[in-house]
Amino acid sequence: MTCVEELPEAVSTAPERCVAVTVFEVTTRLGREAVAIVSTVAAPPKPGVVGGLLGVRKVRPAAAFLVNSATDYAAGLVCPLLLPRSLPVLIDDRLRPDTEPIFTATGERHTALTLRALDLLTLLSGKPVDLRVPHPRGSRQAVASRH
Repeated sequence: MTCVEELPEAVSTAPERCVAVTVFEVTTRLGREAVAIVSTVAAPPKPGVVGGLLGVRKVRPAAAFLVNSATDYAAGLVCPLLLPRSLPVLIDDRLRPDTEPIFTATGERHTALTLRALDLLTLLSGKPVDLRVPHPRGSRQAVASRH
């Protein structure tokens, strides 16, 4: 396994049971900073949703060197545990605190960690957020024009 996207195949489980950490570089009025998003491999966060949630000017996936320096893990293999306290962490609220096993990268190639979802969520420090793509309000019905 060289990146977290390979985890479901490596451990023979559903992508919904594999946790990924995506790091974004966000631009605010004060400058640029890194933000980590904990979600499943099945539902990676979208930059537009993260930007809207944070109310920032620009959001883009962080370059590998920023991921490495901001998280102390190898880019693509960031573990959600033991992230630096200075790094803002958002947790996708679709991660449910059940007792089923969940898998995550450890920062090392060919290595994964399994634990109960409830235990992982208990250990994470971060803010739970809704990362679902918002649907436009109102009806999508076509309106006939008047002649």
